[in-house]
Amino acid sequence: MAEPGSPASQTLSRGIRILEILADARRPLAIDEIATRLEVHRSIAYRLLRTLEDHRLVGRDAAGAVSLGARMAALAAGVAHDLQAEALPELTAVANELGMTCFLAVLDGEECITLASIEPRHAVASVAQHPGARHPVTVGAPGKAILTQIPESEWSPHVGARLRAEVETTNRRGYAISHDEVIPTVQSVAVPLTLRGHRPAAIAVIHVATSLDDAEIAARLRRSASVIREALDG
Repeated sequence: MAEPGSPASQTLSRGIRILEILADARRPLAIDEIATRLEVHRSIAYRLLRTLEDHRLVGRDAAGAVSLGARMAALAAGVAHDLQAEALPELTAVANELGMTCFLAVLDGEECITLASIEPRHAVASVAQHPGARHPVTVGAPGKAILTQIPESEWSPHVGARLRAEVETTNRRGYAISHDEVIPTVQSVAVPLTLRGHRPAAIAVIHVATSLDDAEIAARLRRSASVIREALDG
């Protein structure tokens, strides 16, 4: 029997952890780097990677560096498929209209995870937000927008008085903002996306500088949120 709090399968747990490490890194990693982050011997990391590679969940470049494989994209596309299908056209429209990266975030435990993301087609420069990116729901505009959909009794104990006040403000005006909370120098605006049968979600944009004010951006996001909500909720 596994000890309380320990994974039922250590091998499976380590394999999943490797996928998380690669997703968070956002760049190919050497096997030694993966072993260090996983806190295992290089030989153990190598065996785990070979299995993941056999299933095309990871791949290696000519130098042997490891990154997530194409199969991961196919698996990710199956998560909340109906929501992604309805959201992608709206994310694309917002991204190209505002010249900002637009993304869909959902609640997963105590984290905010990017489910889908679109970068603007013709922007000179934009901030990338890759699907699978995660951060605590207690930071960032999407997290605040998501917290408006959760009863306070279910909030994380890490939600302090300042964040509670920001969530209350978000609830009152209908959108959340953040500056330098998740990525230094990056700003975000997000609106709640409440859907029947789905986890709390948010639509957000990220940018470094813009001539638009937050309320203008939020108004555009709300229009897209309404389109997605009507399509899914009927």
